[in-house]
Amino acid sequence: MKTELKFDDTGLIPAVVQDAHSGRVLMLAYMNEESLTQTITTGQTWFYSRSRGELWHKGATSGHIQTVKRIDYDCDGDALLLQVEQTGGACHTGAVTCFYRTLSEVEAVEKSQFLSELERIIAERKVNMPQNSYVAKLFAGGLDRILKKVGEEAGEVIIAAKNEDRNELIYESGDLFFHLLVLLAQKDIAVSEVMAELARRHQPVVVTSQEDV
Repeated sequence: MKTELKFDDTGLIPAVVQDAHSGRVLMLAYMNEESLTQTITTGQTWFYSRSRGELWHKGATSGHIQTVKRIDYDCDGDALLLQVEQTGGACHTGAVTCFYRTLSEVEAVEKSQFLSELERIIAERKVNMPQNSYVAKLFAGGLDRILKKVGEEAGEVIIAAKNEDRNELIYESGDLFFHLLVLLAQKDIAVSEVMAELARRHQPVVVTSQEDV
């Protein structure tokens, strides 16, 4: 397979890393033949650092490892696409993805993509901490402040449900979802990790013997 790949004059090939569950691009790095072999052998991503001139194991220090699910290469054989399960944030800043800054913004975000967009915005606020940002103030207040808000919003959801007010329940659920996303970002947990856990719980049970029934 590797004979079909085209490494550049320095022996490197770009590797785009994508979340296997959400499809979101997490980072761009470079591999040489040795790091690609290590990735295939260990099942975790290894890259080549152009600045340090050495291999590096993603997450070896931070614990934010990437478990490889699939490796594809493009039609020209000069780029790789890795689908991974990401533990924690992919970016060295702690953000979920390295692509948390926006150069230009599409006016309307598809509703189906808005959860990922909201996750990106929260990650950006955590890194840049802009003034007058409500999210930045939550992060500045630390874990206890965020937990307090999650608790308050959960209570509001319960009250709305008991009041049999559909619109109020939708509104308060939105608040709860939002503050839960902030909590996940505070703890460096990606939404895709939660989705992976839900998917794991709903995998079909395979009966292998009469004793399993």
